[in-house]
Parts: sequence; structure tokens; C-alpha cells
Amino acid sequence: MGLFDKKYCDVCGDKIGLLGNRKLADGNLCKNCAKKLSPWFDERRHSTVEQIKNQLAYREENRAQAAAFHKSRVIGNGRVKVYLDEAARKFAVTSASNFAEDNPDILDFSQAIGIELNIDEHRDELYRMEDGNSESYNPPRYEYSYDFEVTIRVNHPYFDDMKFELNSGSVDTGERCMTQGNTSAWNVNLFGGMFNGGRGQDEYQQYVEMGNELKAMIDSWHNGGQPGTGDMNAAPQAPQQTYQQTPQQPQAADWTCAYCGTVNTGNFCTGCGAKRE
Repeated sequence: MGLFDKKYCDVCGDKIGLLGNRKLADGNLCKNCAKKLSPWFDERRHSTVEQIKNQLAYREENRAQAAAFHKSRVIGNGRVKVYLDEAARKFAVTSASNFAEDNPDILDFSQAIGIELNIDEHRDELYRMEDGNSESYNPPRYEYSYDFEVTIRVNHPYFDDMKFELNSGSVDTGERCMTQGNTSAWNVNLFGGMFNGGRGQDEYQQYVEMGNELKAMIDSWHNGGQPGTGDMNAAPQAPQQTYQQTPQQPQAADWTCAYCGTVNTGNFCTGCGAKRE
């Protein structure tokens, strides 16, 4: 086939326009079908036509759950938020405003298996003018701002995690005269006594508490309802390994899908399209 030969979607059969092709492992996908896939799914180029069809079937089944979702609680101020339907024990992580129309993935509480919290620190040095030249202060002065990143690990056939920011814009904590390295774990005590106070500190503390709330909540779900013990206000400790992916052991040639029971040899289930665990 030539470069400019007409292509057709192997899922819906529609003609694919110029620059509209989304390559699959064994075929082509139109942009309209691609838009229907989960926004957390990132294995499209390695997926077969059959696997994509299975995911689109799941997405249509999910639509009914999205339409019935009752937003009893919302966590986060950023574009993406965590929505809870506490009565149904369901949650969604999404930027969608209209669930019935936008069809965000709806998960059971039990599908949340861990959470990673990180503060991304941004530091800009301040300078003074001396005889028309820009010079560093002694000691150096910096302006700091922070973004509060969350990664929720999940047990789902089409994606493993959902990464987003709790904040809508970087939190500016103002000027300080000492340097700090990037923060690897959320802990307000790492910065205790170094803020000038005011809105920046209050906003920083707000997101620390919000992250603590999310961590305790997901720990509770994962532990069968027992509250989590994580606290960002505790003294700094060595990074915990609880939520890091453990090295995978060598896998046998054949494996059985936990979702539909099909015996497979490849990385995806031929029965339902689930990814090999």
C-alpha cells in the first residue's frame, strides 16, 4: 500500500482522513474511536484491534455507571479532581464536568491499591543591582513555589495509575534565604519556620492536609476499611516502599486472565483485552 492510500478504521469501518490515523499493533484506528478510549490508557500503539474493541465495549458499559454516579464528595482544586460516590463505594479521577456525557472511568473503592504523593519544588533566585550589574545576595535569596502531585495506583484491566495535580496553579510561598532540595515526600515540617506566613503558607498547608486526607482514605479502602497511618505532618522518615511497584518475577509461558479466565501467552488477554499482570 502507498503512503497516501485510503485507510479505514478497523474498529468502526469509517474512512480515516488525513492525519486522522491512530496506529494499532495490527491495524488502524480513527480519531473518533480513539477519543472513546479511557483517558488513562497509554498502550494504544501496542494493542490489537480486538483488544481495542474489547475496551470500547467496556467503555460503553461504563457509561451507565457514569450516568448513575452520585457526587457525594470532591477532593482537589486542580483541573482533575477525585470524585466520590460514597453510598455506592465508587470513585472517579477526572476533569469531566458532565459524567453522563464525558463518561469518566468509574472504579470501585477496592480497585485503589496505593497512592504516591510528591511535592514538585520550583526555585528562582533573586538578584540585587550593584553598579548596574545583577549580583546574588549573600546568603542567596530565592522565591519558592510548589505543585502537589498525586499518583493513585489501581487494579484495572486497561491502566495501572492515575497521575494528576491537586492544585490549580503553583503555590507561591514567597522569599527565603536558604536553599532546599526537591521534596520527595510531602511533609510540612520540612519547611517549618521558614515561611513568612500569610496566604502562601496557608495554601501550602491546605494541600498537605488534602493529600493526607486522600492517603488515609485510600489506605482505608486498601486495608478493608481500616484507617491509614500515613501523616504528612509527621517527622521526615525514609521513603516508604509500600506504593512502589515491586520487581516482577519471571513469568511462565502461559497465564490465566483474572478477569475472564482465558489462558494466554501474550501480554494481553485474547478474551477481554486485559493487560498481563
